[in-house]
Amino acid sequence: MLHGSCLCGRVAYEINGPLTNALNCHCSMCRKSQGGAYRSRATVQVSDFTWTRGESDITWYSSSPGSYRGFCGACGSPLLSRFDATPEVYGLPLGALDDDPGVRPACHVHVADKAPWHEITDTLPQHPGPLP
Repeated sequence: MLHGSCLCGRVAYEINGPLTNALNCHCSMCRKSQGGAYRSRATVQVSDFTWTRGESDITWYSSSPGSYRGFCGACGSPLLSRFDATPEVYGLPLGALDDDPGVRPACHVHVADKAPWHEITDTLPQHPGPLP
């Protein structure tokens, strides 16, 4: 069981299942939504995810057609992404987890769009766009 929450503690969730497809995304939307050089994220099955507190405090933003980013309406912490094309999975920002997720990002994606002030210094594979 994994636990996650927002900065102010108003919203919390539990995950009772594995995280998959962990990666670092450097696209401009992920950078802006995280306020950093990239967004570390993984995939979680909807059936393994449960809000335990504050679900009504989530604000959803349609960042692109069919993609929605959920964040705490009080503190702004990014908590979840959902997608019309794959309703069975969520995109989970790893930074909101309270526990070690047990997975590590396996690659960098959208590096052609990375912040010009950031240098990738690890040896993970780098993809100019999304995963092939």
